[in-house]
Amino acid sequence: MTGPAEDSLEKIAAEVRGCPLCKLARTRKNAVPGEGQLAAKIMFIGEAPGRSEDEKGRPFVGAAGRILDDMLKKAGIERSQVFITNVVKCRPPNNRVPEEDEAVACRPYLDRQIAIIRPKVICILGKTAYSSLLGGNSITANRGKIVEKAGQKYFLTIHPAAAIYNRSLLSVLEADLKKLAKEIKDKKEKSSLENYL
Repeated sequence: MTGPAEDSLEKIAAEVRGCPLCKLARTRKNAVPGEGQLAAKIMFIGEAPGRSEDEKGRPFVGAAGRILDDMLKKAGIERSQVFITNVVKCRPPNNRVPEEDEAVACRPYLDRQIAIIRPKVICILGKTAYSSLLGGNSITANRGKIVEKAGQKYFLTIHPAAAIYNRSLLSVLEADLKKLAKEIKDKKEKSSLENYL
């Protein structure tokens, strides 16, 4: 395994695009490594690519992506300033939930992306990502909270796709992302202040 010093997001992306490690490789059109800023303070991790993502090879470009873009804008977060990816990098057939072996096969790619980007906060989108990354089970009971594990901060919220089927969740996602934006802003102001003390 490559150490963070010689590793890069481009290298990981190239490996993901040619990855043969699980059965999803046989049914995908395009693997979706993720995209965004190397210096991102926030990293968003969802469940898996959907049909639009599989077509284009980019994360969150379908209906859920439009909702996420809209909510980021409302929270004052620039999509170009964050990094967005998923627990698994290839679309599961018929958008089913990724299976354990698929998530396990993809995990080293995700861990390497996290090690390179070193985000201040990882925003977990939905139950599958919550379960896969932190072993949690109820996103609705814990959404809007910050959890710390092994020195990394995680912010929990619903997956934007949930708001496609239940429009009342749009306000929940908006409130959560505004809270996340405030957390990052407060942290930035605090560290600037510490420079003067």
